[in-house]
Amino acid sequence: MSKPQVLQIGALSERFNRTLAERYDVTALWQQADPMQFLKEHGATFELLVSSARFGCSGEQLACLPNLSVICSFGVGCDPYPLEQLRDRGIVISTTPDVLNDCVADLAMGLMIDSARQLTAADRFVRAGHWLSGNYPLTHKVSGKKLGIVGLGRIGQAIARRAQGFDMPVRYHKRRQDPDSSYGYAADLLELASWADFLVLACPGGAATHHLIDAKVLSALGPQGILVNIARGSVVDQAALVSALLDGSLGGAGLDVFDGEPAVPQALFGLPNVVLLPHVGSATQETRLSMEELVLANLYAFINNGQLLTPL
Repeated sequence: MSKPQVLQIGALSERFNRTLAERYDVTALWQQADPMQFLKEHGATFELLVSSARFGCSGEQLACLPNLSVICSFGVGCDPYPLEQLRDRGIVISTTPDVLNDCVADLAMGLMIDSARQLTAADRFVRAGHWLSGNYPLTHKVSGKKLGIVGLGRIGQAIARRAQGFDMPVRYHKRRQDPDSSYGYAADLLELASWADFLVLACPGGAATHHLIDAKVLSALGPQGILVNIARGSVVDQAALVSALLDGSLGGAGLDVFDGEPAVPQALFGLPNVVLLPHVGSATQETRLSMEELVLANLYAFINNGQLLTPL
């Protein structure tokens, strides 16, 4: 009995790639000499596609896949997919929610602590031998500070729960108030930024949130405020962020994502109140394994009963 054919847009872990190839007849698009030409010639072959929030599937690629039925995506971000085209064609898509909530929320708390207490900057201070010449400058407290969260989905709620252990008052902003939430709701983003000591971004990427955090929001957060972004780089006007950090109109930032990553503005490299991470929110052994298993489980469920376990 032949294995189902699967098109894989981009490589994931060696473990995942190996397991997928053991179970299915996999075509690795990135290994083709001319990926777009390959799709134009052979795209009609594929009904099943595996990709990720990093690689996505462009509208141009989708147009070459006339018989596609499903996309099983690694990650929770959907901005690299042409969702309207998928809906119009009745193509379903699954993501990997919930299994990464804890690690991303843990990282958000770590970025808050590090950007306020300057842990990594203090570590560099010690390693460079500067402690021999004097103490590290005073930093800022985290416990009891006011936390504003932009987006109160699964990850935002996990961050809010952790903040309770730090005695942090929590308010949130999203398009609609959550009737089941006990946290304060701020319909006005500027109002939330003005109130908050920390503003954590946990909202989706895409056109609806593009540059949602602009110069006005950063100014409202102010010279004592800290921005933490574990969402998408596109949510922040990066030029405005760099300017605010350099001129001191923003107190600090903890950033796991960037607009145009892996390129990061070099102007940020020397700032002790800015923490720069290489998009590692879900990057733990445990979480990545769970994400891989959920992608495989979604693909298996769709092939065997036409249903996804975690549809978008």
